[in-house]
Amino acid sequence: SAALPGAACVGGAATRRSGVALLAALWAFRLGAYLFKRIHGHEEDGRYQYMREYFDKRAALAFFIFFQMQALFVVLFVGPIVAAMSRPGPLDWRDALGLLIWLVALVGESIADRQLAAYKRDPDPDGPVCKRGLWRYSRHPNYFFEWLHWFAYLAIGASLVPPIGWLALAGPAVMLLFLVFITGIPHTEKRALASKGDAYRQYQRETSALIPWFPKQSDPVSTSSPKTSPSANKP
Repeated sequence: SAALPGAACVGGAATRRSGVALLAALWAFRLGAYLFKRIHGHEEDGRYQYMREYFDKRAALAFFIFFQMQALFVVLFVGPIVAAMSRPGPLDWRDALGLLIWLVALVGESIADRQLAAYKRDPDPDGPVCKRGLWRYSRHPNYFFEWLHWFAYLAIGASLVPPIGWLALAGPAVMLLFLVFITGIPHTEKRALASKGDAYRQYQRETSALIPWFPKQSDPVSTSSPKTSPSANKP
């Protein structure tokens, strides 16, 4: 994790620097281990399959540009961590709040990942869409807790003044942008609609996209032909 060398390069209390670096490194390790386990021995991620087919002979160049752009955005995600490390003074309630947010995000995302994996091993007989546990209250609870995790660094570095203080805001803001508008929800839901059709459309109507909330009541999708108005039969 880029946070580890960063702990030695910024100011702030040594205990806070080390603690924030440890939190960031543990989060990166958990996420990396989960992704490796998910893709090991399985076919290529659907996003990359689509890119390979779409760009055809230019796929190698497209992948190079794609991953270099991701590397540039790493700078924005390191910013909040560095900002949290930079706050001077002894540990206080803001550090405790940040740790609590981090723990809630870690447990929540782990539960969401396990529930989805269990569904894929034993699909629910009532339909093709996972609505188990947290997935009943959010269509993307794993994304929500990934987003929530960045508020931990915002809480820890809360007292910083601009311009360094603005770095702490970059994590939640940039992550929300990516999840809602770029690589997260739009692509995932496009694939879900293609494979699950009306069942997923109903799930979209009933369930919050990101922030967990109580599901709405929605009438099942009707497949019958529309009724003809009596006036339509008049000459």
